[in-house]
Amino acid sequence: MMRIGCTFRLSNGEVRELTSGDIIGRSWGAALRLADPRVSEAHALVSLRGSALRLLALRGRFAVAQRPAQDVELRVGQIIHFASDLALEVVALSLPSEVLAIEGDGFARHILAGVSSLRCEPRPSLQPGFSAGADALFWHDGLGWVVRLADGDDRPLVAGDTLIVGARTFRAVTAVVSQTGYNTTLAVGGIDRPLRVLARYDSVQVQRDDGPPVIVSGNAARILSELATIGQPISWEALARDLWPDEPDLTALRRRFDSTLARLRQKLREGSVRVDLVRADGSGNFELYLLSDDSVEDQT
Repeated sequence: MMRIGCTFRLSNGEVRELTSGDIIGRSWGAALRLADPRVSEAHALVSLRGSALRLLALRGRFAVAQRPAQDVELRVGQIIHFASDLALEVVALSLPSEVLAIEGDGFARHILAGVSSLRCEPRPSLQPGFSAGADALFWHDGLGWVVRLADGDDRPLVAGDTLIVGARTFRAVTAVVSQTGYNTTLAVGGIDRPLRVLARYDSVQVQRDDGPPVIVSGNAARILSELATIGQPISWEALARDLWPDEPDLTALRRRFDSTLARLRQKLREGSVRVDLVRADGSGNFELYLLSDDSVEDQT
């Protein structure tokens, strides 16, 4: 997965890279701090919307091409003024070549772009923004997509996942940007840091070279270890039967598996590791999804 980001050049020549969810403002907690009384504590937000990075005004406004703005798509070469003599230049963008979409039986493919609300009745519809009482909510937290069902907890959402919403079934799928009508301004640099997966069955370490290892234990680690040992896609039921051999009910078995997978992905997200390390292929099989520079050491 490509690392999503925007590189800004400050007036003093300093270069800073931000990603979706980062704040620009006066506060010490801002990802890009502008120590100026004319700048609000949380002045603006970098946000991934579909395949585009946008700058959204929060507690202050900015100007682009001498026009006040509250929402602008970031493009290389833009000069964004937070005050008459305080500006940032967009010098590089790293944007996705693929985006996540939702589809279902009788429900055409819809691209997820920002916060989205799914309602099933009287017919399925996906609307932008937060809608109280929606059957499902989707949003991007800067690291990946999250779904909240009306009767469940928040959990990561990646391509291949299946959602049961009421009596309807929906699927998360990948849509290529060139086929969605989106226009990628520039895709440069940056891929995720290579991962080194040390599988020890009851414990797994996922190591990146730019941070501490993510330690996974229990059944979540066993899922990772099984996939690392097998080295190819395997059905969810085969994985689950290995973990809970005494569970006779198939629905309860799937519920256990989904719950464990959600905890695993949450653990990966908290460690800034891509949550599609374990992904579904849409036909009930799961695999350990490795990029070209990733490696696995099977110590089971």
